[in-house]
Amino acid sequence: MNMKHLMIVLTVFGTLTSASAQQYASITASPAPLVLKAQGSFYLGGEQESQTKDELGGICPPGHVTVNQMYVRYMIPQERTDSISFVLVHGMHLSGKCWETTPDGRMGWDEYLVRKGHAVYVVDQVGIGRSGFNQKTYNNVLAGTVKHINQTPFSRKTDENSWTNFRFGTKDGKPVQEAQFPVNSLEEFSKQNVPHIMRLPSPDANYRCLSELSAEIKNVVLVSHSQSGAFPLETALRSRDGIRGMVLLEPGGTGSGYSDEQIKQLAGIPLLIIFGDNLTNETGMPGHVWQNSLNGWSRLADAINRAGGNATVIHLPDRGIHGNSHMLMMDKNSHQIADIVLDWCMKNGIKEGE
Repeated sequence: MNMKHLMIVLTVFGTLTSASAQQYASITASPAPLVLKAQGSFYLGGEQESQTKDELGGICPPGHVTVNQMYVRYMIPQERTDSISFVLVHGMHLSGKCWETTPDGRMGWDEYLVRKGHAVYVVDQVGIGRSGFNQKTYNNVLAGTVKHINQTPFSRKTDENSWTNFRFGTKDGKPVQEAQFPVNSLEEFSKQNVPHIMRLPSPDANYRCLSELSAEIKNVVLVSHSQSGAFPLETALRSRDGIRGMVLLEPGGTGSGYSDEQIKQLAGIPLLIIFGDNLTNETGMPGHVWQNSLNGWSRLADAINRAGGNATVIHLPDRGIHGNSHMLMMDKNSHQIADIVLDWCMKNGIKEGE
């Protein structure tokens, strides 16, 4: 993006958001009460390790702390449609907040799915949000005991890049045609942008925690988005216990690198992949075009089906649904997209006993 286009986007961004600060009074509440059997939160995984005073930041004496844990918030409706639970996993530069109230104050997927009679579990990835991150290496670099090259970088996404990469608008500062994302609430979306830790210890603690969660609550549909797109598949390859379905919303990458044996394993779990509109738009990130992701994941879905599996790819414009951004769970028709997921679950027998 050249300086001229950058200034256009900055100007439009400022114009659209100058009077859009969200307040409690602006949130649209359902007239019907939300009746829950239970709600709460807990942590999964985690390992204890010993840290020095320097590693702890120089205030507390040395001792033990827990790292690599995953925060989970849940809601269980009083009356359930069936035993299926949805586990919602955010993408890069985001947290579990992305599944909650939308930037323009509408009901998020977490509450919508609960009102449809399903238990919902919203996670913060390991190292993100309320899961916390391990500060040890950063303090060791500050103390001079570890070289900075060993320090895991944190990434942030700018508002300007969100505009093009998430397909809210084009590089000339105009919203995409029939834009579904609430562009007048970009300021609120910007507040959801959090630092993202780029490397975790291997094997990825997220897969271990999601596997533990699925095995414990049973009859789970794992729902991922963007950077976490492959998480359901990687979790299922670790263990299929408790996983009844996998839903990938605009998964990042191309779904490549799975062996024939892994594809056979994945063929045992129904898979749904959904992509929005304007996939050929310039993203502002060299070499990255969302159409390539759709093409790649479609190839994987075909391979899973050839192995006897049940994989479905939905490109929303093919269904006459236009203008959807990368943030499908925040778009103005987000409940319509959630209904597509629920309909798919029903048609594919993803419920207890089937």
